[in-house]
Amino acid sequence: MLDIEGLVIRYGAREPVLHGVSLEVVEAGVVALLGANGAGKTSLMRAISGTLPLHGGSVAAGSIRFLGQEIAGANPAAVVAGGLVQVPEGRHVFGALTVDENLDAGAITVRSREARARTRRRLFEMFPRLAERRRQRAGTLSGGEQQMLAIARALMSQPKLLLLDEPSLGLAPLLVKQIGETVGEISRAGVPVLLVEQNAAMALSVAHRAYVLELGRVVLNGPAGELSRSDEVRRLYLGEDVRVSDERLPVRRLARWTA
Repeated sequence: MLDIEGLVIRYGAREPVLHGVSLEVVEAGVVALLGANGAGKTSLMRAISGTLPLHGGSVAAGSIRFLGQEIAGANPAAVVAGGLVQVPEGRHVFGALTVDENLDAGAITVRSREARARTRRRLFEMFPRLAERRRQRAGTLSGGEQQMLAIARALMSQPKLLLLDEPSLGLAPLLVKQIGETVGEISRAGVPVLLVEQNAAMALSVAHRAYVLELGRVVLNGPAGELSRSDEVRRLYLGEDVRVSDERLPVRRLARWTA
């Protein structure tokens, strides 16, 4: 579904921020991308969504193929129209609009009124708090409610692939758990998810496969359960006090998996 091969990203004449990154998302499940601040996660998401040039960046080498079509350098509107939709870091709901109006904005590419209504009903079942607040202005919602609205607005467009950029950022632990449950529910409903997260525990609990990005390079990848048992991931990303082993989980060749 999404195939990234040898991606190199630069900002102006500076050194690349991504160095030959390869990543794959297939047609089911959740793929997690983990990494600390500065690892290159945001630049990768910008490249996928087509917004990289807006931030002064460019793809210097490599390819990004979505459903078999090259999208590196594509217009962001064309990327969304093709079914690849991102929920950006920081939520960015339309604060002056109501919950209902935000959902209407997300469905602008869906022509069928019946399909829009059906999707809205399903989303209100998934997010009952949004149903309760459907006439309320988004700017008055809590942080957790705004994150739910941002996800719901993206789902209104009936995406073929959903990109979630740091959805748990700034949320209380209970809400982080709820976000994780929501990501799992979206996946089970048939929408594949690329989940970019610093909260490795939550991401690995819902993902089928995971990649670890450090200083612009993929240093680990494999089944999420396997990575969560690796000493290196447990020590660096899960905050566990483990004895550092001389062995390092090998970088795995990209392989397809099934849910």
